[in-house]
This record gives sequence, C-alpha cells and structure tokens, in this order.
Amino acid sequence: MQLHDLTIHQAHELLARREISSVELTRAVLARIAAVDERVRAYLRVTDEAALAEAAAADRRRAQGEDGPLLGIPLAIKDVLTTQGVETTCGSRILQGFIPPYDATVVAKLRAAGAVVLGKTNTDEFAMGSSTENSAYFTTHNPWDLERVPGGSSGGSAAATAAGECIAAIGSDTGGSIRQPAAFCGIAGVKPTYGRVSRYGLVAFASSLDQVGPLAKDVTDCALLLQTIAGHDPNDSTSADLPVPDYLSELGAGVKGLKLGVPREYFVEGMQPEVEQAVRQALTVYEALGAEIVDISMPHTDYCLSVYYLLAPAEASANLARFDGIRYGYSAPEAEDIWETFRQTRAAGFGPEVKRRIMLGAYALSTGYYDAYYLKAQKVRTLIKQDFDRAYEQCDALVVPTAPLTAFRIGEKVDDPLQLYLVDIFTLSANLAGICGAAIPCGMADGLPIGMQVLGDAYQEAKVLRIAYAYEQATDWHLRRPAL
Repeated sequence: MQLHDLTIHQAHELLARREISSVELTRAVLARIAAVDERVRAYLRVTDEAALAEAAAADRRRAQGEDGPLLGIPLAIKDVLTTQGVETTCGSRILQGFIPPYDATVVAKLRAAGAVVLGKTNTDEFAMGSSTENSAYFTTHNPWDLERVPGGSSGGSAAATAAGECIAAIGSDTGGSIRQPAAFCGIAGVKPTYGRVSRYGLVAFASSLDQVGPLAKDVTDCALLLQTIAGHDPNDSTSADLPVPDYLSELGAGVKGLKLGVPREYFVEGMQPEVEQAVRQALTVYEALGAEIVDISMPHTDYCLSVYYLLAPAEASANLARFDGIRYGYSAPEAEDIWETFRQTRAAGFGPEVKRRIMLGAYALSTGYYDAYYLKAQKVRTLIKQDFDRAYEQCDALVVPTAPLTAFRIGEKVDDPLQLYLVDIFTLSANLAGICGAAIPCGMADGLPIGMQVLGDAYQEAKVLRIAYAYEQATDWHLRRPAL
C-alpha cells in the first residue's frame, strides 16, 4: 500500500512507531496531488509550503513525546471554512481574494491536534449544489470515472479523499453535502447532529441546516475526526453544551439485538435498480449480524424536498445579503454610487444557482407570501421531525439509500435544476430534523460506488458509527479504490 492510500489510523500507527515521519507522509500526499489533481481537480488551492512546515512541527512534537491520532496527518478542508492567511472563496467569484484573519473553530481544533492542512477543496458555490458543477472556478471530477460528477457540495473533499489526495477531509452538510458525495466517491462521511460541531467560521448557507463533518476512507477515521472537532463552542450560540462521547470505544459493539428501521417511503419509483438491490442486500447482512429489520412508515417524507427548497433559499437570501462589495471580497470597479455597487457586485460575483436560490428565498419571505410559503414550510418541518421521533420509538436507527442513483455524467443535469435537486431526496430529511447520519459504501454498479445511510436520533453519533462499522467490517466495499 502506498502512503497516500493509508487511513488515519494506519498512518498514525506508522508515525507512532517512527516508521515514517509526518514530512514523508505529507510529501507523498503532495506528490499524489501533483500526479492526479490535474485530472480530478479536487483542490482550489494547495498550500504546499505551509503543509510541510506544519508536518515538520508535528514531527518535533512527536519527538518530544507527544502523540495523538491526528498528529502529523495531512487533511483537506472544504473551501467554506475560514483558514487564517489562506484565501477562502466558497467556490464563488464574489469572495475571490478574501483572506480570513482567523481559523474556523473546526480548523483551529484540527491544528491544535497537530493535523497538517494541505489546502482548500472545491465546492459548489456557497455549498449550493449536488455535483460541484456550480463552482465558479471549475468542475471537480469523480476519480472512479472522470466523465462523472463527484457529488456535491463537498465534491472536492470527497474526490480528494477517494483519490488519495489527502488522508481524510472536512466537508459541510446542509442537505446531504457530505453524505451524497461520499456515496458517489465510495468513501465514508458523517453528518453530525445540528449543534454537535461548531459552525463558527463556516460561511453560512442556511444557518438552521448547516453542519460540519468528516469525509474519510473508513468509519474508524470518521470517528477519530468527529472526536476532535465535536464539542461546545462559546463562539457558536447554536452549539450544544453536551459532553462528547468516546466514539471509538463503542465502535466494535456490534448490532446484535438492535432494531434497524426501513422506511418504505425511501424506496421510490424511478430509483436506479442496482441502488435498491445493494441497500436491500446490506439489510440481509445486518440480519445475519443479529439485527432485527423493522418496516416503518414516515408519511411526510414526500414533502421534504419542497420544505427544504423553501427554507434553505430563504435562509440563504438573508445570509448572502452581506456580500455587497463594501466590506470584503469582489467590488464592482466602475459603479457610480453605493446602490450601483451593490447591483453590479452581486450581478458579477454570484453564479446562476446562487442567484436562483436568493430569488426563491426572497420571494418566499416577501410580504403576502411569508405565511403561504415560509411559515407553512416551518410547520411541515415540524411534522417531518415528528416522523423521525416516532420512528426512533420503534427502532435504534434507520437504514436507507444515500442517493437514488450512482454518479451521473458531468453536464447531464446542469440545465434542469429540479433534476439536480431530486438527487438529494434521501438526504434532506436529516438536516430538516436536525439528526445525525453516516454514509458508507455498500456496492458497485457499472464500476461506480453505491452508498447507504445509517440515520440516528439527535446526538446518537456513537450508535450510528457503531452500526456503520459493523457493516463495514462484514464487507469489503470500503477497501476498494479508484484506479485513476
């Protein structure tokens, strides 16, 4: 196995035994980026020199007797999290040249743990998209098939992880943006419970839905990353003041005696047959491991897509009002007055999908429509949450597909936004309900990975990881890597 293919826990063992240094590991990953990123295009910017300096500092810390699972491990950061001194654009022209004066809490925690930051990964503009085709800079390619999308909006982080261009990565998930690209790229990804991980320094898309989480080559790595980034942060008023469990200690507890719910509404007409087949096959694996499979119904599932595309754009229209060309980022050079500056800056700086969502959101919040759209959507969101509450009274977790299909071709859905929105049909609900979920690979179709989700109740990440790990250990899908 080459160094760039290592998991976090494998790399940590070699580092702890002094068989490799962090500088060696980081050089190997940087060499991998140089070799393949021209084709994959996972990174918006790679910070080679800073990464090697951080790796050398990690080696010094280890030489002084320090140790930790992330000490000296090269990671990639989605370009929606602020990084001190490193350009942060959110995949948008409007923030081109913006260099934050501070690290996001998640980034600060990773640096404190000794992780090496390789650079910033590509994303749909302001995390708005399901394919990374909405990046203002370029489209990232799926390492399993370079003609296909890696998913989105954390497509850069997922593709980099799958291609060995980082040991693991950080993404964000507003409606499935960690889990769906994890499924398309054949890796693991975790969307933590809303409030479990600080959003301080995460550039907001939809503040009641956004959550930061890990993308990694296996469930153990996801647990290691989550252990580091989770926890209360006084800088984020929505961050939960709850103790963080030891996620690793419960990983191997198995699923014997657990009840796993299968909502019938998550197996819909028009799904790719291989996806349904792979998830149903995974359920038989769980049964063989001693879990009980429970058929359940979640009657408001059909409304998730409509509710999400009212609430998320409404919050986005408010959050993106701050990008006006006055305080930071791009500013229209030839505007005659302040109003013209606003108009020209936003017209030139935002891409078509961001403009579409701002308009949708502004309309839903406007006088005369607020009650009919936004308020009604909030009420239905409550009903969706109640569906989950009832489900968790009957079972320990839900097992469902991550996406209704495997990775689609670049350009295939770009002219039909509704088709793109439908790709997130199985992931949106977890964000609306504020619960946690993990995506893991469970099969292949025509050389492309298939993913499934384990969805757990709020703050039940330990249980979700344990259930995902049990399946992972019983199969070998997580060991497969793209040939590139």
